[in-house]
Amino acid sequence: MKKLFILSSIVVVVTLVLSCSDVRRNPGRTYMPDMAYSRAVETYSVTEEQKAEWLKKGIHFSNTPVPGTIKRGELFPFLIAKDNAGDTANYVASRQVKNPLTSMDTVEAERLYLVNCGICHGSKLDGNGPLYKGGDGPFSAKPATLVGDAKYEAMPEGQMFYSVTYGKNKMGSYASQINTKQRWMVIAYIKSKQSAGKSSSAPAAADSTAKK
Repeated sequence: MKKLFILSSIVVVVTLVLSCSDVRRNPGRTYMPDMAYSRAVETYSVTEEQKAEWLKKGIHFSNTPVPGTIKRGELFPFLIAKDNAGDTANYVASRQVKNPLTSMDTVEAERLYLVNCGICHGSKLDGNGPLYKGGDGPFSAKPATLVGDAKYEAMPEGQMFYSVTYGKNKMGSYASQINTKQRWMVIAYIKSKQSAGKSSSAPAAADSTAKK
């Protein structure tokens, strides 16, 4: 019995030594390798020539997310895409989008506005920020007067969000500076100031008890 155990041990050791003597170079087949081993690509580093070479190998790479993709952690996705040059269909459609925020931190919303928007539109939302400065600033074109101009006071929230997200006319996109929730907070702040401005400028209601 002892001899059989010794013999079996020797066979096992020899088998292990022989099986491990050659380094395995082939990992075998992998199901969906692109998901198991992601292709690390540095942002903005891929050239059109590289894309063309990859395409010959059956690799499709566009540098952009799949249309309709929502980033992880996104709370208030805006599903309207940017219009193509010369088109305004999505800008018009954005009028139907309502602000999803039911409440907000007013102090934080004001801070976000002053940091990101006040330099152009002014702390009083009158379009007279430091960049314009009554025409004496470095920016010659007067930014939009958000409070006091009927055009912007009547602009729907969704259209404001579209403009802040993608840019409009001379104003660039702020999508990289403030996230979706913060953009809605800024718009809610602007709308609250517009409403306050209308209330203060409305004529006082007639006193029904006054003598005729």
